[in-house]
Amino acid sequence: MVIDAAILKALAHPMRVRLVGLLRSDGPATATSLATRLGVNSGATSYHLRQLADAGLVTEDDTRGNARDRWWRAVHRGSYLDNTDLIRQEPELAGAFLHSVMQANFDRAARAIDELPTLPRAWSDASDFSDFTFQLTARQLKELREELYEVLDRYRTEPSDEQPRNSRKVSVQLQAFPVSGERHEIPPVQ
Repeated sequence: MVIDAAILKALAHPMRVRLVGLLRSDGPATATSLATRLGVNSGATSYHLRQLADAGLVTEDDTRGNARDRWWRAVHRGSYLDNTDLIRQEPELAGAFLHSVMQANFDRAARAIDELPTLPRAWSDASDFSDFTFQLTARQLKELREELYEVLDRYRTEPSDEQPRNSRKVSVQLQAFPVSGERHEIPPVQ
């Protein structure tokens, strides 16, 4: 799902980014169980879930629970902000959203690093926390991103697909951006 201005406004709060992320990765949950996982009170969680529902990002899961327990589920498997005009028109909202996403990614990676010593050897050997720096044009950066997306798509499965017995949920984080502080002038064509 492509993020528009209304969805951007709903996602500009870090708690909402975390709630949608949990519902997408772990499936339906109650406000109380989400509050416990996030270390906040269930009233705040319920409020943010209602805001996300108003934006069409989550919905009640009527197949679960009872009159006392309301279950929530994510409406979409993922979302992306791919609108340069929207980023320029709403820089504060876009910045708040992107900072929240990056903080959630950082937190996930930090937990994974903490768990590395206790992982089975095959999983710790397969894990990676690398970064790379390249000298690219904007066109090359976009081509690199698109090629990486193609590779990632080959490994994507639907939740309903039968998974191998020894598989685990894996987080792959991709960030690609010009290095801060670098000059932004366009060199003359020679």
